[in-house]
Amino acid sequence: MKTVPPATFRHRHLLGIEGLSKEDLLLILDNAIGFKDVVTRTIKKVPTLRGKTVVNLFFENSTRTRTSFELAARRLSADVINFDVATSSVNKGEALLDTVETIEALGADYVVMRHGSSGAPHFLGKAVQASVINAGDGAHEHPTQALLDAFTVREALGDIAGRRIAIVGDILHSRVARSNILLFRKLGASVVLVGPPTLVPDRFRELDVETVHTLREGLTDADVIYLLRIQLERQRRNLFPSLEEYRMLYGLNARQLRHAPDHAIIMHPGPVNRGVEISREVMELPQTLITTQVTNGVAVRMAVFYVLQGAKAHEQNGHS
Repeated sequence: MKTVPPATFRHRHLLGIEGLSKEDLLLILDNAIGFKDVVTRTIKKVPTLRGKTVVNLFFENSTRTRTSFELAARRLSADVINFDVATSSVNKGEALLDTVETIEALGADYVVMRHGSSGAPHFLGKAVQASVINAGDGAHEHPTQALLDAFTVREALGDIAGRRIAIVGDILHSRVARSNILLFRKLGASVVLVGPPTLVPDRFRELDVETVHTLREGLTDADVIYLLRIQLERQRRNLFPSLEEYRMLYGLNARQLRHAPDHAIIMHPGPVNRGVEISREVMELPQTLITTQVTNGVAVRMAVFYVLQGAKAHEQNGHS
């Protein structure tokens, strides 16, 4: 396994893509290459976090992300505590900070946090000694999803710079979309957002992206077609007539896919609504890399733990 020395990473937490430089992003992505070797070999463990404790603190349901973080931590030989919020004292009125301080008193070195409120991991990071990793906060950011997406694009297509990324769907409510926009722009790609005006308002152009409202426009010249789930649970009013109409206008099927270049890859953060944002036949195509994203998620999250461990060691050695 080849890794890049993580000492140049100067962040105690991973709270979002917004606070990271291009060099930070490339450091994580380059290290993920070595950890992908670990994930795919017969013996899938390394001692990087032996003796360390990782707490998964999820206030929203997420089987895929929580399992990925747990597997990444265990592959690095860490002890893992999955904090079941549904049965915890949080539901009895205990404050978030009190809960986390209790966990930290048990010796947590890392807290992986998903919360429905934007900024909750940032609040936590200012109050605890453990390193905090944002696993999704409200409609704000989901940095490790963006990192694993970038890793998947690099693996499939090579350099990200100069690529055209089409993100299709519920941009308005998507923390995944925001993190991906920030990351792909920092790495030199262009981004086009595709969807109905209610889900892709013009204000997103402030993020230096293009917005279009027909799928055909979005797919033209796209190297990556990134489909998002319609988040009905976050919508407070009807933003399109029906799921059937959305499927007809923005669902990716074989007919619509003909508007994209032959080399284009298809991605989705999951869970997938088959037959809505993507047809069953497109799901089965070799250029649809959704399962690859899941595998890569473990490797990238291992790399995140690794570079954060290097930053902590650098700090403890008395460096600024």
